[in-house]
Amino acid sequence: MSRIGKAPVVLPAGVTCTIDAGVVKVKGPHGELSQKVDPSITVALEGNEIKLTRPTDLPHHRSMHGLYRALIANMVKGVSEMFEIKQEFIGVGYKVEVQGQIIVMSLGFSHEVQMMVPAEVQAEAPAVKKGQNPVLILKSCDKQLVGQVAAKIRSLRKPEPYKGKGIKFVGEQIRRKAGKSASAK
Repeated sequence: MSRIGKAPVVLPAGVTCTIDAGVVKVKGPHGELSQKVDPSITVALEGNEIKLTRPTDLPHHRSMHGLYRALIANMVKGVSEMFEIKQEFIGVGYKVEVQGQIIVMSLGFSHEVQMMVPAEVQAEAPAVKKGQNPVLILKSCDKQLVGQVAAKIRSLRKPEPYKGKGIKFVGEQIRRKAGKSASAK
């Protein structure tokens, strides 16, 4: 049996779950999420735990078992705690500011880049202290959505390997390359 799939998902205080017609809905203090589950996977609510079972040990059922358990666990964590992604803008003149649901970025282009984020994602850009790089913080109860928005922002200026300029996740290690070297004659 799948080690991930057989572990029950525990509902923390303040989080409720309803299961009807193959759709799992989770509601908590930070929002409400729903996930359609494959009909072959059985989802049951027992007390404050969500348990998933599969009919057979076929590879398809095994993969779906772990997948849906992980998706439901992420929904429960998201509505209770929220997911947060921090991105760092490294480069001369790189700036970021948030105006409502629009993120305005200066990334070394001849123009500013503006990006509208979905209503479910909260964005904030704390004030920059002297000598530090600007940071953008994205928060949402939907892990997939906040990750997708962060990946889209990072794709505007990926970190380059020579100087490390670009948009990177806080804590991410950039593989650096040696630059040109003078030949010894």
